[in-house]
This record gives sequence, structure tokens and C-alpha cells, in this order.
Amino acid sequence: MVCENCEKKSSKVIVPDKWKAGARNTNESGGRKINENKALTSRGRYNPVAQFSKCQICRQRIHVAGSVYCQSCAYKKGICSGCGKKMLDTKNYVQSAV
Repeated sequence: MVCENCEKKSSKVIVPDKWKAGARNTNESGGRKINENKALTSRGRYNPVAQFSKCQICRQRIHVAGSVYCQSCAYKKGICSGCGKKMLDTKNYVQSAV
């Protein structure tokens, strides 16, 4: 569950660079050199685990950037997974992940 404000924040294009129109991955823009050894020229190694935060309720890793709660906890509590705003009154519901 995501509220309208968080939906606007998370709706981004995966590949914002257009091909050959100022893209960073072409030779013309100076972003990439021919016969470059990436092992020697890379600044830092990519660590996929370090970028994800943990859920504030169950402490499992969240795979959505900028979220505070995981999807299962947000569903059970009836809150937005991005900001924690109450979206649904779950008093008369039986909320389960299965």
C-alpha cells in the first residue's frame, strides 16, 4: 500500500538517458573510454545489500528505495509503506499475509 504522495515520489523512469542524446554511456560524451579496464578505474564497488534499509516493525530488508515499512507489515497495519500514514481502518478485518 502506497499513498498518493509516495506514489508520485516513486514513479520514476528506470532509464532516464536517451540513446545518443546526452547519454553518459557513449564515447562522444566522454563518459566511457575505449579499452578501459573497469576493475582499475571503478571508484567503489557496488554493494546491493547496503542500499536497502530495514523495516521498522519486523526488521527485514526493504527492496523499495525510500520506504520505511515492508509490504507485508504495511498491509497488516493498513498504513503506507513509504511514510506510515494510516490508509485503512483494519479494526474489523483479519489481515494476514497468506
